[in-house]
Amino acid sequence: MNTLKFGIPKGSLQKATIGLFEKSGWKITVNSRSYFPDINDSEIECALCRAQEMSQYVENGTLDAGLTGRDWIEENESDVVTVDDLVYSKVSQNPARWVLAVSAGSDIKTLEDLQGKKIATELVNFTRKFFEEKNIDVKISFSWGATEAKVVSGLADAIVEVTETGSTIRAHGLKIIHELMETNTQLIANREAYQDEWKKQKISQIILLLKGALRAENMVALKMNILKRNLEEIIKILPSLNAPTIAGLHHSGWISVETVVDARLVRDLIPQLMHAGAQGIIEYALNKVI
Repeated sequence: MNTLKFGIPKGSLQKATIGLFEKSGWKITVNSRSYFPDINDSEIECALCRAQEMSQYVENGTLDAGLTGRDWIEENESDVVTVDDLVYSKVSQNPARWVLAVSAGSDIKTLEDLQGKKIATELVNFTRKFFEEKNIDVKISFSWGATEAKVVSGLADAIVEVTETGSTIRAHGLKIIHELMETNTQLIANREAYQDEWKKQKISQIILLLKGALRAENMVALKMNILKRNLEEIIKILPSLNAPTIAGLHHSGWISVETVVDARLVRDLIPQLMHAGAQGIIEYALNKVI
């Protein structure tokens, strides 16, 4: 039987990734004592792997494909196929950012002010190249964690750290003075594996359904009953992906209207629909929008 060896990022992205797969139709069950989760698809073998190392295992063929960040692909200089972007993170669907931060009271205002200074980061190779390209001489040290504390404790003059909202950085008394990179989750594949037609098709199936699940996270379905004479007024205010679905109700002058809309619009949309004559409005969540 054909099998795809697929890497699931262990750590901060693990829960979000497993949840996304579940919405897509794959249930992944993690055993705390095993790095090889069960999945309800006999054609996929899962392995938990740190996002920082994922691209290396995909490049050397230990894994056929996996999910990791653009940042770690660039940090490891991995020769892999970037199949598609999947914009999601541990907090939201917004890309994360690698930023340069210094103490809130620091005299360091610009990149040039860092000449001869010490920078702590987990993203060593990328940071070193970034400053070399700008001809700024800095001393870069690898941080094993708690990077924000390095400035507070005097071990570094600045840090390069990943953030989604910047709240953790601010909470440590730091300020962001420059953004180095925007990163998001990417599905990558081993070059040789991606030339295998079956594996390529399986990867395409995974991407199709994962992206459908991501799209559905910001959408809801609305269903309502309206009098036929109110249809045109309802249609004018009702957004939809293409056009709403309309069905007649048995032996009446009423019709049923169903559509998919941006979830952020619903709180303002429902009162408008009721004012236009809609009744029995039902809102429900979606697993996938393809």
